[in-house]
Amino acid sequence: VQLQASGGGLVQAGGSLKLSCVASGLAFNVYNMGWYRQAPGKQRELVATIRREFSTEYSDSVKGRFTISRDNARNTVSLQMNSLKPEDTGAYFCNAKSIMATFNYWGQGTQVTVSS
Repeated sequence: VQLQASGGGLVQAGGSLKLSCVASGLAFNVYNMGWYRQAPGKQRELVATIRREFSTEYSDSVKGRFTISRDNARNTVSLQMNSLKPEDTGAYFCNAKSIMATFNYWGQGTQVTVSS
């Protein structure tokens, strides 16, 4: 199983970025997908999830600014990030979790840096 994340970069506060994660080696449509982030010196935290039935959840800190989506035909989950803030800075990780969390996969991080 591979989860290949891309789209990170350096952006000014108020700007936008779109992260993408392409999955391979798993039945993508039956997995719940998520984005997590980890800032230096902090624990990894949940940013957003999209379940296999397309329901979504967001952390309070990103509600109204970030949008998670999935394209089962392309085995891709995306995170559109708008109105970025310096506190959004961190490594962003793609996650695939099966029902009952029997299988749990992580991609490599993609760095997002928001300058003030």
